[in-house]
Amino acid sequence: MKIAFSASEQSVDAPVDARFGRAHYFMIYDSGSGEWQQVENSPNLNAVQGAGIQTAEMLAGKGVEAVITGHCGPKAFRVLKAAGIKVYTGFTGSVSAALAAYQSNELSEISGPDVEGHWQ
Repeated sequence: MKIAFSASEQSVDAPVDARFGRAHYFMIYDSGSGEWQQVENSPNLNAVQGAGIQTAEMLAGKGVEAVITGHCGPKAFRVLKAAGIKVYTGFTGSVSAALAAYQSNELSEISGPDVEGHWQ
């Protein structure tokens, strides 16, 4: 299973980015291999609009099955759900701490967006 974490830096020690679509990076963990992949989100970081949609599509294309981020808006949430990707929001702390919380079943999947569109 691949899990994507929005991150402010390319490191498992980086804080989980509060933004989804405009996160600087994503750290993708493959639970099958135990390997991490670093993904820059620069094409979407400064997008005039559609950053969340494009980011969600990019992660779906990489085979991600779950996303852990600070917040997720309505358009991104719809794309993620349509792709069958579980969404977990509200986590503060490092990417590695978020992974540990996920593996310990301490996170709750959300059933809808937790911020309005164009949230910064």
